[in-house]
Amino acid sequence: MRSVRNKTLQLTDDDETTILLSLPERPVTEIPSGIYLGEIEQALNVLPNGYFDLIVADPPYNYGVDFGNSSDSRSEAEYSTWVQSWIALLPRISKSSASFYISCGWEYSGLFQSALRQSGMRIVNRITWKRDKGRGAKRNWKMNMEDIWFAVNDSQNYTFNLTQVKLKKKVIAPYRENGIPKDWQVDQVGQPFRMTHPSNIWIDLTVPFWSMQENTPHPTQKPEALAERIILASSNPGDRVLDLFSGSGTVSVVAKKLQREYVGIEMNPQYVRFGMKRLGSVE
Repeated sequence: MRSVRNKTLQLTDDDETTILLSLPERPVTEIPSGIYLGEIEQALNVLPNGYFDLIVADPPYNYGVDFGNSSDSRSEAEYSTWVQSWIALLPRISKSSASFYISCGWEYSGLFQSALRQSGMRIVNRITWKRDKGRGAKRNWKMNMEDIWFAVNDSQNYTFNLTQVKLKKKVIAPYRENGIPKDWQVDQVGQPFRMTHPSNIWIDLTVPFWSMQENTPHPTQKPEALAERIILASSNPGDRVLDLFSGSGTVSVVAKKLQREYVGIEMNPQYVRFGMKRLGSVE
């Protein structure tokens, strides 16, 4: 029996009959916000030119995970060719000031770095996310991290809202200059803190789990807090966000909450339905 504390989203019979959005068959000049059912390369060939301010992609990691109607298991050569093919299509649909965040496992991280550079993008940073979840291994260290490549079209012209993503950090040794706190303040409970620049090591974001309202059955779902950090940093209200390999729609859901336009692309109809249901609960 399902625990009362289990908040994992479920689809109703009505959800199962929801009509899904389809991608246009030919290139378009604009596209309404929503999560669309379709293949990534098909989408990248019909989406508008110079349209998106931010592109976030969470592609299959080639771990052999079963996604319902497909598996992400390819040979290394096939996977490499596939990654390079769709990344090469990103510049056409992005604005000159656009930013890109691409998630990947460590095994193929170098492949994504190379593909981004070959496409003409400028790599700004490699973020390492400590997931706080992973299977233990008897003869290896537990795999508990993922890479997120941050790239831009123009290294001199892109959005980065630093104040939106600064982190609150406890001050261990509060220093005063002439009796005045230097670069720190006191919170409501009297603890000294400062707002610090965010680093490229993210250790404060956990994967969704069964007692969280945002959790879905998707096997590799990213947390909303991770999507929020990316969207706040690299876009502004009203900007257009492309959510590639949308899964259960996390990036699209957060984009809507933060008043961005959004287009999600996902090939599994069940996960599209989960994303649509989540979007329906966003005011």
